[in-house]
Amino acid sequence: MGFWDFFWYMIWAFFFIAYLMVLFSIIGDIFRDHKLNGWLKAVWVIFLIFLPFLTALVYLVARGQGMAERSAASAREARNATDAYIRQAAGKSPSDEIADAAKLLTAGTITTEEYEKLKAKALA
Repeated sequence: MGFWDFFWYMIWAFFFIAYLMVLFSIIGDIFRDHKLNGWLKAVWVIFLIFLPFLTALVYLVARGQGMAERSAASAREARNATDAYIRQAAGKSPSDEIADAAKLLTAGTITTEEYEKLKAKALA
């Protein structure tokens, strides 16, 4: 196997993997779309099996805009879920921490110096 054989093998492998990624993206989009009924989803999948390249091309041209919108909405939902989890896992807000430190100060549990350190840490 010479250099050029290996080179063309790598080019074909790249295009095949790219094609598979497009194909799986289309299949994922078909099942993500709530506007399509089950029969239309089945028809798209059957055509993807028997005429994969042509069907993928037609799908991307005909439904590409909706595919991009559904993908963006899915990414937005995932980001919002991640942000909500981070807020929940992070615990209290800085104002809650300062209020708790103020309660400890008025109760005499901590000194003014310790209160200022806690306040600075909460605001950092």
